[in-house]
Parts: sequence; structure tokens; C-alpha cells
Amino acid sequence: MTAQVVAFWTLAAVAVASGVAVFVTGSMARATFALLASLLAAGLTFLLIDLQYLSFLIIVMMVMEMLIMAVYMVMYMMNPAGLMPMTMVHNRRGAVLIASAVFVLLAVGVLLTPWPARRGAPPPDPTRQLGLSVMGPRMLVMIVIGVAILATMVAAIVLATDRGRYDRSGDEHDRWGRAT
Repeated sequence: MTAQVVAFWTLAAVAVASGVAVFVTGSMARATFALLASLLAAGLTFLLIDLQYLSFLIIVMMVMEMLIMAVYMVMYMMNPAGLMPMTMVHNRRGAVLIASAVFVLLAVGVLLTPWPARRGAPPPDPTRQLGLSVMGPRMLVMIVIGVAILATMVAAIVLATDRGRYDRSGDEHDRWGRAT
């Protein structure tokens, strides 16, 4: 067995185990970090098939998404930092029934679909080809949108805090800067 096969099965086991932990853990914070571990393992599998850029994007995107989720969880949950016990599944019987039915339908679909044979050879650089297929001439637009989204997230976090520029020790101002 090669090192690549061992790495794949190890990452697959980590992804599945931490994915299960998302639903069996008792707190939102632990579920967030379990989901992060699962998505990191999934992102690292892209390294095994020589898609370094996609692996980097998945890992960075998931890390940032989970960190933002943790920040909002601490800011807005009644449950301090999401560490108090809670159930992550509602209507357990209905969820199991629906999930089982969807799994059976998808499995039957995969087994009964007449998949086409591969035509041609893969491109020499699949990452570049995928980037051109996804972005094409809109790369500049996507970069600008990315910066705008980042600025929006930073502004939302700044506005969500109680402390503002007028909240200095000894100052008698409310949160909008008015003297009290």
C-alpha cells in the first residue's frame, strides 16, 4: 500500500469521524470545530490528486467560515460561547427517515445511471483549466467582490460590539457618543 493510499484512508476516516462528531457533540462550539476538522480533511484530500490551488481555497475558505461562525456564535447566542449542552438534531425520527430515503434514492440513481465513457485526456494542468472554466474573464470582479465581502464582515463585527470610539474609561457617553 502506497503512502498516498494510506493518507487518503486516514483523511477519509478523520473526515467521517469528525462529521459524525458534528451531530453527536453537545455544544455548538464543539460542533463548529468538528465541522472544521471534517472540512480540513476533505480539503487535504485535494492535495492527493495534485489540485493544490483548490486544496488551498477549500482550507482557507473553511477556516475563515468557521472562525466567522464562532465569532457570531459568541456574540449572538444566549448560550455563552456555545459551550452549554444542547441538541443539534430536532425531530430525530423524521430526520432519520428523510436522510435514509434520500440516501437510498441517491444510491439507486448512482447505480442505475448510464454513465458516459470518458472522451479525451485530462488537461496537463487541471487546476488552471478549472480556474479558467469557473472564473474566465470575471477574475477581477471576483477579487473586488471578495474585498467587499471582507469589508462587510469587518464592519459587522465592529458595529456589533458595545464598545465604540466614544467608550473610554472615565467618559460619560452612551454607545452613540452622546453625553449622559
